[in-house]
Amino acid sequence: MIKSLTLGNKTFPVNIIQGPLAGVSCAPFRMLTWRYSQPAFSCTEMMSCKTLLHQPLSAHQRFVEKHPQEGPVCFQLSANNPKELAEATQKVTDYGADLIDLNCGCPVKKIRSKGAGSSLLTQTDTLFQLIQAMKKNTHVPVSIKIRVESADEKFNAEVAKVVSEAGTDFLVVHGRHWTEHYETPVRHDEIQFFVEMLKIPVIGNGDISCVSSLQKMFATGCAGVMIARAGVGQPWLIGQLIAEMKNEKFVLPAAKEIGAVFFEHVLGLTALLGSEKFAILQARQLTKYYARRLPKRNEFCAAVNECENLHDLKIICEQYFQ
Repeated sequence: MIKSLTLGNKTFPVNIIQGPLAGVSCAPFRMLTWRYSQPAFSCTEMMSCKTLLHQPLSAHQRFVEKHPQEGPVCFQLSANNPKELAEATQKVTDYGADLIDLNCGCPVKKIRSKGAGSSLLTQTDTLFQLIQAMKKNTHVPVSIKIRVESADEKFNAEVAKVVSEAGTDFLVVHGRHWTEHYETPVRHDEIQFFVEMLKIPVIGNGDISCVSSLQKMFATGCAGVMIARAGVGQPWLIGQLIAEMKNEKFVLPAAKEIGAVFFEHVLGLTALLGSEKFAILQARQLTKYYARRLPKRNEFCAAVNECENLHDLKIICEQYFQ
């Protein structure tokens, strides 16, 4: 099931992708994922076209910066205006995007109220124009990332028709409805519906964290798989899954190394954000993920929540990750 993946005019050696994660998938996170796993590519955080076009670089630096040591990157955009998306597509192409994705799955009220995210799935004419705007303004592969409509096969069929006719290079399908939370299991049959409806590659997304869940997703017939939340705090996960799928031995990093990786992640955020304070605040949101296997996980998280500088954070990491 692990094989090369061709999307538009690009071919990648593997077919597992690190997906977009709001507040997480900026350059320091992606660089660590590339170092340990070398996925087909990783995705940026979702970025608003309006911010890209009408705000100074300082307002969107964290979204567009690429680390010199990371692999291919897919820039994910949010838009509902074809003209703005056309301009933003040109801009991120110039920034070095290897692929470009339009978010059509975000369930957040703030995004939907602007006619973007998952609300685009009910605006098929606009969706067609948006895809065309991307296609006409870049040479890199373009995609859309959607959620499904589990109660209405006709709805899914209409989306598939637009995706096909607009010339999308590939489709990413998260197998949940926009109203459903992560407690609701992914609907693999809905992902398979798009696989069977379309001639372009379909990437399956949702609930993938181990070999059995990966195999279940591949059983839909999807060309590739996108992992998102499960990769936080364990940048080696994709590499581990690739090795295990090939029946190759994989050794998990020791606790000391995990602590060092966490601290390196925060150092990267400090450089990216230009602020030790903001990096520490974001580190507090990452602690529970890096501390998955720590015997004193709660103590570690509490200590980081009290921490206010990098010097103390390094000491805490060395103390708990031994």
